[in-house]
Amino acid sequence: MLKTYDKANIAELYAKLKLRIDDKFGEALKTAGQIIEDVKNKGDEAVRFYTEKFDSVKLGDFYMTEGEIDELYGKCDKNLIKVMEKAAQNIEQYHRKQVQNSYIITEDGIILGQRVLPIERVAMYVPGGSALYPSTVLMNAIPAKIAGAKEIVVITPPKKDGIKPEISAAAKICGIDKILKVGGAQAVAAVAYGTESIQKVDKIVGPGNIYVAAAKKLVYGAVDIDMIAGPSEILIIADKSANPKYIAADLMSQAEHDVLASSILVTDSEKLINQVDAELARQIKNLSRRDIIEKSLVDFGGCVLCENIGEAIKIANELAPEHLELMVENCFEKLDSIKNAGSVFLGEYSPEPLGDYFAGTNHVLPTNGTARFSSPLGVDSFVKKSSFVYYSKEKLREAGEDIMKFASSENLTAHANSIKARIES
Repeated sequence: MLKTYDKANIAELYAKLKLRIDDKFGEALKTAGQIIEDVKNKGDEAVRFYTEKFDSVKLGDFYMTEGEIDELYGKCDKNLIKVMEKAAQNIEQYHRKQVQNSYIITEDGIILGQRVLPIERVAMYVPGGSALYPSTVLMNAIPAKIAGAKEIVVITPPKKDGIKPEISAAAKICGIDKILKVGGAQAVAAVAYGTESIQKVDKIVGPGNIYVAAAKKLVYGAVDIDMIAGPSEILIIADKSANPKYIAADLMSQAEHDVLASSILVTDSEKLINQVDAELARQIKNLSRRDIIEKSLVDFGGCVLCENIGEAIKIANELAPEHLELMVENCFEKLDSIKNAGSVFLGEYSPEPLGDYFAGTNHVLPTNGTARFSSPLGVDSFVKKSSFVYYSKEKLREAGEDIMKFASSENLTAHANSIKARIES
């Protein structure tokens, strides 16, 4: 099921992973761009039109009422609610460690400082396509709450039978009472620019399909975004000691997200590759999303056979995967060598779904190689920083000549004059 690569043909794998985005993203940008323009020009009318076109739902009110949220909360499985509450506690405990404090530096006549301020209005996109993601509500809302965001709205595509109880329950657990029943590029446009009925926000976060990702890219600047999330990815580094049963299960756990998802095994053991392939064939028979998994593994999965684990780590750092599992002996000794990964899972009993749902680390992660320069969603994603400066008259006089010289070197004479007007008065 999985094609094997090595030094001779690994460039083929790199090209394939790049093309899975590039081939489709250009068209998605065109489609999303047209939708965004329509929403900007026609407001509510366009939002309703595209919701009916893509979701087959005629919208009345855009927002759920508090009563509707409470009613759906009551319909949610009580045991699931308990599980989500436990997960929420873990997520909160982990993310509270990320809180940054403002600071101040004082010297005779000089005060400098930085303020850490919450982003006030945040929209969280929660996918509602072929799968259900109440976990995404927790992962987005809890760090935003910790950061101090004043208003948080969930945006999620409507179904013919309404918003799912699990989404409403997750929102209620997080203390969110605003759910916008709109999805797709039209939802992104509506909260980015505002309509007659939908208030614009300051930042949009959360994963979505390729049209949501394209829309977020296009509205960036009018609002902030967390990242342009691509299809899900997992890369597993494993040596001969690893359990093929676990590896196969974890590869498929990502493949079931999307036919464009990428699941890669990198190992120095050819025997392990053969064992994993056999496990894939055995385990896939009982999985509900078998067709999606098979297409994902055939089109964008693979095994890379390396000479040693050091080479495997080098490949992982080059690919910079969203999720990276280290199933090797002495895994903690290898952790410092991993430079580019959204989230790292250590050992055989820390599978990626642990992070998706329960451990507390965030599952909104950089994809498509962007872990080389970006980070998981967290409290930092929901704050902005503002600096402040105070100089007394005496201290400005002391520094005045230096500042004027610097400004003059850039031929910005009005800058220099701003200082001169003060030190000569």
